[in-house]
Amino acid sequence: MTRVIESSRTPILFSEGFRFFFFAGPVFAVVAMLIWLGWLGIHAAGAVATYIPFSQPPQQWHAHEMIFGYGGAVLAGFLLTAVPNWTGAKASPATFVSSLAALWLTGRFAVLFSTELPAALVMIVDVAFIPVLGANILVNLLKRPKPQNMLFLVLLAMMTAGNAAVHLEWIGAASQTSTGGLRMGLLTLAAMIAVLGGRVTPGFTRNAMVRAGIETGLPSSRGWLDGIGISSAILLAPLAAIDPGDTILAVVAAIAGVSNASRLAGWRTIAVIDQPILWSLHLGFAMLAAGYGLLALHWFGLGFSEAAALHVIAIGAIGGMTIAVMSRATLGHTGRPLTAAKPIAGAYALVALAALVRSAGVVLAPQHYFTMMFLAGGLWIAAFLIFIAVYAPIVMSPRLEKPE
Repeated sequence: MTRVIESSRTPILFSEGFRFFFFAGPVFAVVAMLIWLGWLGIHAAGAVATYIPFSQPPQQWHAHEMIFGYGGAVLAGFLLTAVPNWTGAKASPATFVSSLAALWLTGRFAVLFSTELPAALVMIVDVAFIPVLGANILVNLLKRPKPQNMLFLVLLAMMTAGNAAVHLEWIGAASQTSTGGLRMGLLTLAAMIAVLGGRVTPGFTRNAMVRAGIETGLPSSRGWLDGIGISSAILLAPLAAIDPGDTILAVVAAIAGVSNASRLAGWRTIAVIDQPILWSLHLGFAMLAAGYGLLALHWFGLGFSEAAALHVIAIGAIGGMTIAVMSRATLGHTGRPLTAAKPIAGAYALVALAALVRSAGVVLAPQHYFTMMFLAGGLWIAAFLIFIAVYAPIVMSPRLEKPE
């Protein structure tokens, strides 16, 4: 039996960081994908769009909004929830959560309707989100500073730099910086998975095995291997932005792929294959290692498409890991059992399938480009609609507590 904690006058959606951002992020993931597929549909039909609301090239708008729009939202929801747990500090008040939510929403509308707005204003509004989040995180981390947690400030700074680089080209203040900025933003999110996934995946797996009475063969991590996997992942983000040459990029990506795959090999994936809320974490991390490996193949000149490799990371690793973490964190922080409903297990699989269709499908069947794009986008939308249907009622409901 459980009881519901009475809520205050604060709208519950803004009472905790994960509630708003784990709701708004997935909703935006659907809306942004629909807009992208709509634009593709116009071209697939042989028509020409006479007006689009954003001033950027559509493919750059799509990439930017999935990285800095969706990715930024999920990042905010996670850090606003996790950092107080790490430091013992109080969670951010509803006034800050609602203000940060308003800033994120303003950024999304500013970029979407950038044709009608001054480019410099769009840049200021959009780029401000991560620094404001970072300032809040800094204040909390300073209460109990640990090097492994302070690292997130560096990663947030890298995200800000990547976003600024994109906007600088969009406003005409720089040339040929948007592609590098998008690469940096995407690969910084990937580096965060190398850090966070390396904590939660073996940790949660170990806890589940111990609860099941298994005391031997538990997940193992080696500090030196973690260091290589994390440092190579972090290093690749700025290198991909400045492009020092394919050989250097290929070597660093290969190191990131091999080291992170080796980390995963010690985490006993097979032991939790019957628990979707855990194997989803393993699957997302596997996609990360695979994406790095495919990038290495591309930069070594072995023929694999860079766009396909990046989408393995973007959809399979970032999309897969974020939907897995959001589902688990939402259950844990609302007092519900840590068990993924069957539809959510299906959503995990749909995201992974979307990554395979978008990447391998376009490589193997380029003559069916639009078909594969619509299929991959449809799988992504279906996964996040399932997530919203299951978790929107939870984030909008009070926390459950066991009776005293």
